[in-house]
Amino acid sequence: MFATTVSSGVVVLVGAVFLACAVEMVEALTIVFAVGHTRGWRSAFEGVAVALLALAALVAAFGPALVHVPLTTLRLIIGGVLLIFGMQWLRKAILRSSGLKAKHDEDAIYQETVRELQSATPGTGRDRIAFVMAFKGVFLEGLEVVITVLTLGTSAHRLGLAAIVATIAVVLVGIIGVVVAKQLSAVPENAMKMSVGVLLVSYGTFWVGEGLKVRWPGNDSFLVAFVGIYAVVCWILITMIKPRTSSSSVKVGA
Repeated sequence: MFATTVSSGVVVLVGAVFLACAVEMVEALTIVFAVGHTRGWRSAFEGVAVALLALAALVAAFGPALVHVPLTTLRLIIGGVLLIFGMQWLRKAILRSSGLKAKHDEDAIYQETVRELQSATPGTGRDRIAFVMAFKGVFLEGLEVVITVLTLGTSAHRLGLAAIVATIAVVLVGIIGVVVAKQLSAVPENAMKMSVGVLLVSYGTFWVGEGLKVRWPGNDSFLVAFVGIYAVVCWILITMIKPRTSSSSVKVGA
């Protein structure tokens, strides 16, 4: 029973961290590739390096502080944060799957970034525009990675595992991006975001309950039940919304 409960929690943790970090890495790479191909790689790499240093400083400053927060309080706060993040991911993924919102198109983002860069006047010496855009893209997407790793890893007492999984996801997507040498438009990003949303909301519900002294049946293994429940709810919502959007588009076309 002990091995089962541990493995259930670990599977959910690894899945949530890996998928979330992979999605953010795809989005960051799209921006960096657009900057590098359009304005040159030197300023792009400098922006990436400074963004990574800033993220490392944030981890060093706030990571150790989480260790001293009481476990019950930590789980309640982190559970609430994960619920907020997870609901946002799910809302967008459900709207995109049902046709109410356009799907996240990395090709379109790449082209839009290229147009924005090309319209800017090149400067002399260091390319400030390229540097800022690369920095902003990596820092903002990386910040979500840091939040995901710190919240999930700390609350589950597996910060080291979360960090390792995040590193594997970032490196793996980075290698694929370099090999492909273009934005990763073929990645089923909406499906990945839907999965991440389900996992984050499941973890958030679980930790809020833990913080409120709720005893879940089967302890950590009940996380799997939450994943199944939220996945079914999302499927029902998409099924309910899709026919309405389809009939509306038919009427408009007619």
